[in-house]
Order: sequence, then C-alpha cells, then structure tokens
Amino acid sequence: MADNAKMEKGQISIHTENIFPIIKKWLYSEKEIFLRELVSNAVDAIHKLQHVNLIEGLQLADEYAIDITVDKDAGTLSVKDNGIGMTADEVRKYINQVAFSSAEEFVEKFKDLEDKNQIIGHFGLGFYSAFMVADRVEIFTRSYQSDAAAVHWVCEGSTDYSLEECDKEGRGTEVVLHLNADEKEFLDPSNIRGVLKRFCNFLPVPIRLAGDVVNDRNPLWTRSGGEIKDEEYLEFYKKLYPLADEPLFWIHLNIDYPFNLKGLLYFPKLTTEFDVAKSHIKLFCNQVFVSDNCPELIPEFLNPLQGCLDAPDLPLNVSRSYLQNDPQVRKIRDVISSRIASKIGDLAKGDRENFVPVWENIHTFVKYGMMRDDKFYDKLKDHVIYRLAGKDEYTTLPEYLERAAQKHADKVFYTNNEAAQSTYLKLFANQGMEVLVLDSLIDSHFIQFLEMKNGKVTFQRVDSDLTENLIEEDSKIQLTGKDDRKERSENIRKAFEESLAVDGLSVRVENFKDDSVPGMVILSEHTRRLQEMSKMMGQGEEDAFGGHTLCLNAKSPVVDTILNLKAQGHNDDARMLMEQIYDLSMLPHCAFDKDRMSAFLERSNRILCKFGSLG
Repeated sequence: MADNAKMEKGQISIHTENIFPIIKKWLYSEKEIFLRELVSNAVDAIHKLQHVNLIEGLQLADEYAIDITVDKDAGTLSVKDNGIGMTADEVRKYINQVAFSSAEEFVEKFKDLEDKNQIIGHFGLGFYSAFMVADRVEIFTRSYQSDAAAVHWVCEGSTDYSLEECDKEGRGTEVVLHLNADEKEFLDPSNIRGVLKRFCNFLPVPIRLAGDVVNDRNPLWTRSGGEIKDEEYLEFYKKLYPLADEPLFWIHLNIDYPFNLKGLLYFPKLTTEFDVAKSHIKLFCNQVFVSDNCPELIPEFLNPLQGCLDAPDLPLNVSRSYLQNDPQVRKIRDVISSRIASKIGDLAKGDRENFVPVWENIHTFVKYGMMRDDKFYDKLKDHVIYRLAGKDEYTTLPEYLERAAQKHADKVFYTNNEAAQSTYLKLFANQGMEVLVLDSLIDSHFIQFLEMKNGKVTFQRVDSDLTENLIEEDSKIQLTGKDDRKERSENIRKAFEESLAVDGLSVRVENFKDDSVPGMVILSEHTRRLQEMSKMMGQGEEDAFGGHTLCLNAKSPVVDTILNLKAQGHNDDARMLMEQIYDLSMLPHCAFDKDRMSAFLERSNRILCKFGSLG
C-alpha cells in the first residue's frame, strides 16, 4: 500500500443486493465464459491506449500483451494487461456502478432465459462474471496518465468494496480472482489453455500463459483474399477441424457495406457422421469467440457450411432472439447465399470433370436451396448438372433440351432407378435418345419445381409412356387399316386381357422399333405422381398399383410364339408365356410379395424346362 494512502469503502451502485447470487446461480453452467469477458476487457484496454497513443502522439512503443497466470498455492488466477489502465475515479465509474434499470425488470426479463450467457453484458455484467468462480476479486490498476496514482480495488462477492492507492508499477490493469473451493480446475494451466483456445484463439493481442503465446493474432479472414494461397486456406481449415477431410471449396468474405462482415466459409466433404441439421459456423465479434451454434446466420439449406464469421456490429453477448429478429442478420444470410451461389456457378463454368465430385456432395442442398430461395435459383438454374443414364457424362438442362429439340422438344426423359428400368433405357439408347438420372430423394420434388419454373418443359419417366420415337412411324396407320395387321393386333390384345384378367389393367399393342422387348408396363407420369404423393401423405397403400397399361410389341418373336401356341390349341403354354411377360414387365414397378415371387420363379423354371428341351 502506498504511504499515507486512504482506504475508501463503499457499496457498489446497483438496485439490488441479489446481483451476486443471481450471477453465481444463473450463469454457473457456462462459468468458463468469465475468462473470455476478462480477456476481452483487457483487449479493449489495449485498443483504447493504442487509439489515445495515435491521437495524442504519446509515441508509446511497448509490446502489448495480456498475461494469464495461476498460483496454485494461493488459489488465484490473474489476468493482466498493459493497456490504458484506470484512475480511482474511473474505477468508481466503470466498476462500482453496475447500470441496469431495476431489479424487478432484470429478474422478470431473465429468470426463464435458457441461454444464461446472454445475461452477461446486457447490463455491464462482463467484469462481474468473475464472481461465477471467485469468492474475492481484486483489481490493481494504473492509468497511462503520468500523474495518476495506482489503485487497488477489492470485493468479496457482496455490494461492499474497498478502494485505496497502491504501489503497482507500470500502466495497465491486473484482475486477480481468488477462486472458490469448487473451481480449482481453473488453476490447471491445461484447462485454462483450452478455454483460451476456444474463446480467445483469434484475438489480435498476444495472450500469454506461462510465458507462451497461445493465440493466433492474425486469423486468415482478417487478411486480403488476393494475398492468400490455397494452401493457407487448407491449413487454416485444418486448424479449425483437425480430423476433417479437405473441404470441397470455400469463400472469403470481406464486406464493409452495408454492414461489416468478415469470414471464411468452407463446404466440407460430407460423411454419414456429419450432422447436416446442426449449425457448424463459429461466430466471432471483433475476433472474440461468441458461439458455435448460430443457425440464424446461415440459410437452412447451407447448414453444412463450416468456418468462421466475424460480425463486429453484433453485440458480443448476442442472443438467439436478437439474431432471429435483427434485419442485419437477414442481410447477412442473403449475402452468404448469394456468394455461395456465385462460387458454385464459377466452379460449374470451369472444368466439368473437376466439378462432378463437388456436385455429388452438394447437389441435394443446392436443389433444396433453389426451391427455397428464388435468388439462389436464378443464379444456379443453368449450372445444375445431371448424369446421363448409362454413361459417366453430365449435362445441364439447357444443354439437354438443345440436343433433344428435334426429337422431343421441351420434354425431358429421366430414370430414377437405372437397374429396375434397364429395359426401357435400352429402348431409348437404341434410338439415340438421352435420359437423365434423377434418383435422389429430393429429385421427385425438384422435378415438379422445375416444371413450375419452366412452364413449357415437362419431365417424363422412361416407363410412363411409349414416346413416338420408340414406335414405328407407320404403326398407327397399320393398326387402323383394313389389312390383317389390325386383326392380329386385336387378337393379341384380347388374348392377354382374357388370360391375365388383372383389375385396372389395359392392354395396348404397338410396333416397337426394337423387337427385343416383348412388352412393358407403363403408368402415366401424372397418375404415378399422385400415387406417390398419396403414399407420402399416408393415404395410399404401401404396395398399391392402380390403373396401368401393358404395352405389347407386335414385332416381338415371343408374341408370335404366343399366337402360334393359341392357334395350335396349346392354351396353357400360351397363358404361361403371357403371365411371364406381364410379370417381367411389372418387376421394375413394384416389389413382389412372397407368393407372387414364388409363382414367378416356378413359372420361369417351367418355361426353361419346356422350351429348353425343344432344342
């Protein structure tokens, strides 16, 4: 204590004496937050001195730093800076007066708050978060002003305090926490290091623990994108997510208007362990860690994004309700959505072979985003790529429609199951017609969305009808003529209808261009979509298959065999072949139950035995 110093005693100016029990009880679950608050205060003190140094021309050349020390014997934790410091009057103003409206308002407003961290900072409680872990807190501080005396402030967790001059050397502030018996974990340097790494890792002032600097003062997002190499972006990602694979791509944000926002956002390679429903963005405020759970800042369809956002204009102790209602947050979401769309567009316009593996990871989120956000759709509508059935080639929708303009203008043929629909795909391939693969869960919704956005364009699954491109051009004339072709077709139709006698089945006869397929079941696109929608809404039977058409190929040798067998009186053999054609045509459409599969296999064996013996 300084010579002839007088000790001042008084009470902290608050409207309730319950402030410390409230802090200790309500904020206890996130008690490590106190270290973030104290270190942030120290950074502010250094920044204030740097500003004064610049304005007043003090010509200070000190190395600024924050030192964290622990004394296990004394049970103390100290946070010390060489910043602007405080005079006795400033201690009275900034420490002794906890300014908030009233105890009643405070209690009513925050008693049911789920995230207790939000309380800190609302009413100048940042410093007082120290009492979450300490029974006694001391402040040793000396102002940068040359004629100011150093002062010592002490409080033991009540509204009483003492203030007196002391012999502190050098400007700055040291806060000493006398930890209570339950908080001795904060005397372990490894625990302190972990808290600092989480909350203070990117602060712009050196933070030393036992003499070692523990923080990265110049995180990558604070630098200009033009001076950063790809290797540095990848190295920074590894710092954030040490166990993750390399990201697919990233964007560097550096926005000054109409709001301040810096950051790095990465789109990761997705694994089965990745939780796409959870926010993965680390939010900072002036390089101080705020939260790693801020879904409000990212559009829902971009939840997989990882990385850091630094939003200086947001309050350090930002609440979820604040984020949900703040118009600036909505602007941030829009900017992120726009920048991601632009990045994907740039990748798509580059080498397609390199873009394909990226697309395979992100396409579900892109399609969902396009359905949710018109601006996102407008930026990416011409860059969505689709694989061509039976190939390792990809195409955009405009490219596909341009190639198909002569054969089937504004009509898109697709498959959602290449294996099950292989017969149909073969017919299309033999006629040189391209089919898109749309086999992900979101694609059925995406198809209808695209039809709504492109009024002329329709999507048709390959098994929904026989396009005229697959049928002989003169078949309709032949079937309505007066020759025996019409009679033959009618005989085929009647034979199948009488033998199969399936409810909801209609039989149609055409001359396929390809004679290798005896027949196929088709279900109109409209009918099938209605059935799928009913099933999704729980209004349809799981295996229900309503009205459908068996389209028979009048040119098939198998159909000729059936007619010949009937003409010779071998009706059982003819029926067996007709049932087999129908079941083979139904296999791509629905799963057989046990009895039907057993009958199908038994019939297949009978056919093999009977007709195999003819050779």
